[in-house]
Amino acid sequence: MGCSSSKAKLDITPSGTVSAKDQEEDDYVEDVVCQLHDINENEMKTFELDEQKVLLVKQNGEIKALGTKCTHYGAPLVNGALGDGRVRCQWHGACFNLTTGDIEDFPGLDSLPCYKVTIENDNVKVRARKSELRSNKRIKPMVKKLASSNERFVIIGGGPSGAVAVETLRQEGFTGEIFIICKEKYLPYDRVKVSKQMDFEIDKAEFRTDKFYKDNDIQILKGVAVTGVDTANSSVALSDGQNLKYDKLYVATGVNPRKPNVPGKHLKNVCTLKDYDDSAYAYPLLNKDIEIVVLGSSFIAMEAANFCVDKVKSVTVIGRGAVPFRSSWGERIGAAILKLFENKGVKYIPNNGIKKINDNGQGAVSSVELNDGQILPCEILFCGIGSDFSTDFLQNSEVELQPDGSVETNEFLQTNVPDIYAGGDIAYAPVWSHNNQKVAIGHYPLAHYHGRIAALNMLNKNVPLKAVPYFWTMLFGKGFRYAGHGNYDDIIYAGDVENLKFMAFFLKDDEVVSATSCGMDPYVSLFAEWLAQGRKLYRNDIKDDPLAWTKQH
Repeated sequence: MGCSSSKAKLDITPSGTVSAKDQEEDDYVEDVVCQLHDINENEMKTFELDEQKVLLVKQNGEIKALGTKCTHYGAPLVNGALGDGRVRCQWHGACFNLTTGDIEDFPGLDSLPCYKVTIENDNVKVRARKSELRSNKRIKPMVKKLASSNERFVIIGGGPSGAVAVETLRQEGFTGEIFIICKEKYLPYDRVKVSKQMDFEIDKAEFRTDKFYKDNDIQILKGVAVTGVDTANSSVALSDGQNLKYDKLYVATGVNPRKPNVPGKHLKNVCTLKDYDDSAYAYPLLNKDIEIVVLGSSFIAMEAANFCVDKVKSVTVIGRGAVPFRSSWGERIGAAILKLFENKGVKYIPNNGIKKINDNGQGAVSSVELNDGQILPCEILFCGIGSDFSTDFLQNSEVELQPDGSVETNEFLQTNVPDIYAGGDIAYAPVWSHNNQKVAIGHYPLAHYHGRIAALNMLNKNVPLKAVPYFWTMLFGKGFRYAGHGNYDDIIYAGDVENLKFMAFFLKDDEVVSATSCGMDPYVSLFAEWLAQGRKLYRNDIKDDPLAWTKQH
């Protein structure tokens, strides 16, 4: 059982299995944290317990008690978005069930601790395990492999989708063999740091340790790529010469970033930013004497410019459009973000591209020639111009690929081959908040969510996708959030766009299909929860007061 409250004193154990030692009274603390009148219906508040904090939430007349911080990056959930039976992080969109503390949407892997609540004479008393109060996170119990089970599930891809899938399999009772094949020589890690924080340390960014996977009978193959899938014989061919049989297969191989198809693209220091090795290569090259060019005005490109500008002589961004993010968020928001970048010293050249990358005579880039003939000195060229689906190894299998290389799935992430599932960036899959229209979306939290749903359905649980895409970026200390999906024909704004304190609603045929914000948390997370509950916003809901809906429950 999870969080609970009652007028009578209850004896309810927090979620998860515990040893006899853990259940000793010395390992728990119990005390009155507040009075009933201190918290209102549909309110979240933190209270002190044993010099730590607990989050209390009152909904439908019941009080629940949970950990206070999102298990992803530690956001204080008291400022998050309260949904129907769950709370959504205001920073990156992770969701936690109020009754169990279990993580239900992502990013992150851990659940919240959930504490016992009793109410006596209007005193609200909370009982919590001391270790969970300190750690503020909980790993759901996992089963072990059983010798009697001869099933084998293989996961291709060591990104967040594969990482969530293997843990979900063990949490949900799969006792067969699990293999996860990682093309990189690292355990699954927090990949968003590659462009946002190039100086990160890989051992601190890995989600789990080798010991964790070993303890849970999850076999990791690092530094190995899949070269082919033999659907007739249910086996995968590996780059080290092995063939690995499978009973069910989950493919979550992500994308490969593009370089411009121009002379010089193979020179040294023409860089993309997808993997840890990319950032580990580029970061030591940064110094105050070099000039950097960034090709493209994508989120990865602009994050790279953001990170580098105070570490080098100059950063110049070559944008295909007049302002960055115009196709995603429109001209007005793009112009406000461009102003932010220019005020920080980033130069932006609009409506242009690269015609040629010049050699310094030693096999490295020295300058770039633009389409209009300009030549820019350049010791490092970062490319942020999109990517291609990493699915070439499936071309001789029975798995059907879309013309762009994505893999079509049904609402259970099942491909046309019944024992093969696909998720993450490569999945051309239904988007529940977008009327279940199929689309491939490369969002980090969605990849996590796909991993969970695929694992459940590999176990025949028949759990359909209820995807609500969520995205974020951080640019010069400004956090931008985005939720939803779809083409739009109008934008309605709330707040001050030019000073980057705003929320924008993107409409198609008078329906709000997505929303973005800066400096107005937790409104995008509230919108994501609105969509997750199957609700819609329309022009009439926001035309007079764009934020009136946020006061409804």
